[in-house]
Amino acid sequence: MEYFIFIIAAYLIGAIPSGLIVGKVGYGIDIREHGSGNLGGTNTFRVLGLKAGLLVTGSDILKGTLATVLPVLLGAEVIPLIVGIFAVIGHMYPIFAGFKGGKAVATSGGVVLGVNPLVFMIVLATFFLLLYLTKYVSLSSMATGIFAVILTIFLGEFGLTIVITILTLFVIYRHRTNIKRIINKTEPKITWM
Repeated sequence: MEYFIFIIAAYLIGAIPSGLIVGKVGYGIDIREHGSGNLGGTNTFRVLGLKAGLLVTGSDILKGTLATVLPVLLGAEVIPLIVGIFAVIGHMYPIFAGFKGGKAVATSGGVVLGVNPLVFMIVLATFFLLLYLTKYVSLSSMATGIFAVILTIFLGEFGLTIVITILTLFVIYRHRTNIKRIINKTEPKITWM
């Protein structure tokens, strides 16, 4: 019963559409009608700018972290990583936004932050290094996920390895149109780095 309660709670936390809320409340814009139509941080950066993008990305990270640490704070006998996966599912398929959400990157990072802040910081640094080198947010996100799998294997964090592998598969699946655009050389690059 505890698992059921925390899984539902995690899904609902993950399903809070940060991009939609920030866009509508702060700017009077439905982010889904602009740019890529995605609710995540990258589209928010492109459409609404730095402040909104940081707010949405930060909120999406915190959704994963909150869902993961909540059972620990309440002393529940559940595995936080398993619960965290459902926050990511909620972020990708939010009940509050027609089941059309983000691409799982920031919320997945939040799950990792909730269980191993050191791994999160290493992975975050890797993401920005790859972003600097490639200028592709999508490619950097996918490659960072693969790096995180390898890193956790090296560190002997096998439970985390399994969950990060699942989350990386989510990220790659959600970026399948980006992969096509990268191959066709039509994927937009960042210009601020």
